[in-house]
Amino acid sequence: MGLFDYLPPPAMAFELLPGMRVRVPFGKGTRVGLLMGLKAGSTVPEGKLRQALAVLDAEPLLPGDLRRLLSWASAYYQHPPGEVLAAALPKALREGREPTRRRKLKTPPAAAAELASADVPPVLTNEQGRAVAAVNAAAGFRCFLLDGVTGSGKTEVYLRCIQERLNAGQQSLVLVPEIGLTPQLLERFRRRFPVPMAVLHSGLADGERLRAWTAARDGTARIVIGTRSAIFTPLKHPGLLVVDEEHDASYKQQDGFRYSARDLAVWRARELGIPLVLGSATPALESVENAQSGRYERLVLAERAGTAGQPTAHLIDMRTHQPRDGLTQPLLAAIRRHLAADGQVLIFLNRRGYAPTLVCVGCGTVISCDRCDARMVLHQQRGRVTCHHCGSDRAAPEDCPACHAELRAVGQGTERLEQALAREFPAQAMERIDRDTTRRRGEIERRLERVHSLKARLLLGTQMLTKGHDFPGVTLVGIVDVDQGLFGTDFRSAERLAQTFIQVAGRAGRADRPGEVYLQTLFPDHPLLRVLLADGYGAFATLALAERQQAGWPPWSSLALLRAEATERPLVFSFLESAAALARTALPPGLRVLGPAPAPMERRSGRYRGQLLLQADARRVLQRFLPDFRAALTALPTQRRVRWSMDVDPSELF
Repeated sequence: MGLFDYLPPPAMAFELLPGMRVRVPFGKGTRVGLLMGLKAGSTVPEGKLRQALAVLDAEPLLPGDLRRLLSWASAYYQHPPGEVLAAALPKALREGREPTRRRKLKTPPAAAAELASADVPPVLTNEQGRAVAAVNAAAGFRCFLLDGVTGSGKTEVYLRCIQERLNAGQQSLVLVPEIGLTPQLLERFRRRFPVPMAVLHSGLADGERLRAWTAARDGTARIVIGTRSAIFTPLKHPGLLVVDEEHDASYKQQDGFRYSARDLAVWRARELGIPLVLGSATPALESVENAQSGRYERLVLAERAGTAGQPTAHLIDMRTHQPRDGLTQPLLAAIRRHLAADGQVLIFLNRRGYAPTLVCVGCGTVISCDRCDARMVLHQQRGRVTCHHCGSDRAAPEDCPACHAELRAVGQGTERLEQALAREFPAQAMERIDRDTTRRRGEIERRLERVHSLKARLLLGTQMLTKGHDFPGVTLVGIVDVDQGLFGTDFRSAERLAQTFIQVAGRAGRADRPGEVYLQTLFPDHPLLRVLLADGYGAFATLALAERQQAGWPPWSSLALLRAEATERPLVFSFLESAAALARTALPPGLRVLGPAPAPMERRSGRYRGQLLLQADARRVLQRFLPDFRAALTALPTQRRVRWSMDVDPSELF
């Protein structure tokens, strides 16, 4: 939905200002809209202009900086302004409800005293001290890349910088990649700061979201912590933006309005004239290059805080040590040794379910999804097979639907691994943390509490566990299948594997006890593994950036991906071929058209999918080309029979 012109309502008790909501006639009904600007005339004929029905606010809901951010994002990401604006408003406000009255979020006196004494700030390391001093000395906009190894105390740097803003009467906005991280981070913040805080994430009820949003807007909430969409939260007294785990792919929205919260944070901090801290142990290669070129200021935390050292890594060659139920004897021996020494053990496998494949031993039939080009995953505890792409779910077949022979579960998922660990270590309490076990509200907090209180010595999980969690008791990390990411087709595959490996390995030995990491692999001599183990993420980043530059991939080019889908395959490629021809007729120097090509999973949710890639040598070349190209796409006869979208700066190509 775009921008529309209306006449002002007949009677107004106060001045019309941009950022106010108005109720307007739209089609045969009415809608709530946001006033973006006022002008003396319109290109719409006077007889066709309709009058707004009412102004819903006495003052603007969205400040000017946020409106400018949203307008810029709409143009940059080639997305309709109405849908972009909707991302910035809680549902209740989009429906016309009044903002909640200002509520006091003050901590009760007794709790405040308890909180104030609960977290005594540690003595900063020299590196931490320099980082805090640099951020606190920033006058106006500066973007800092806080590049700190796992366990180096990046969160403590955030806390000290936030304290400086609190002392100045300013607010801080902290973005985290996952809902699961929010409770742990919030608990640490509350122990340190007895001030009102607001939390914003997708798990909130509409009323909770509205109250948190209003508290941030009116300045009641001194600290705002949230996931991706919290970047659109209005702040009355902005002083600092922080993006924790800035490399995380979840900061990029993957459907609808496909924005990057990290990149918008840079734009917003510049617009507000305040410092921004991007923190990670494994920064995105684009961020590394921005630091090397001087656009960002790099703050390095090379040593772990306290007495902890870096964990010792060991490769287990699965060609020599055959795994049983996914676990090799060297890994099992290491688990026994660490449990006997009262350590905690974290086992990582980034695959949910019992087994990823159910195959017939007679005819070879694989149980597949009827709506996707994908196999159904067996969830044995529920007795179901599920497609992890479209959500299709049905009872697990007892035998082969083609020949009625036996079906065999092939491969490992966290559910199967949990059973194997329970057989090997029956006396040990275990917690499995993945999307299947944490669906209920409060479940992830309950499970994490058991881990932190040492009630569970064995911890098993997926990538949910790599997102910045601090497990002081973990002394051993076992990565069951590191080979999953070694041979990806996307140019970012190696970067993602390196980040996952470093983040998972970094959970070990974070307190005062040495840590170990065991990696099971069929490719112990793979160059990527060797570089990571011998020289770390920094050496990998240097090599990977050189390869990217040679191949012309980001950050040395700018990309936009035109995606299309339809219930019939020919419709998809008819549209994409027309789009490719259209692009090539007006192609400026420095811009290339690649494709069209099928998506790697061509059929998903009953729809066929294809894509066309635009690759430009410079961002400005692409941005000049896209508006006219998008407008021309809307005029193609073939576009009416497909669902299509433009993904600018896509995080995934294949």
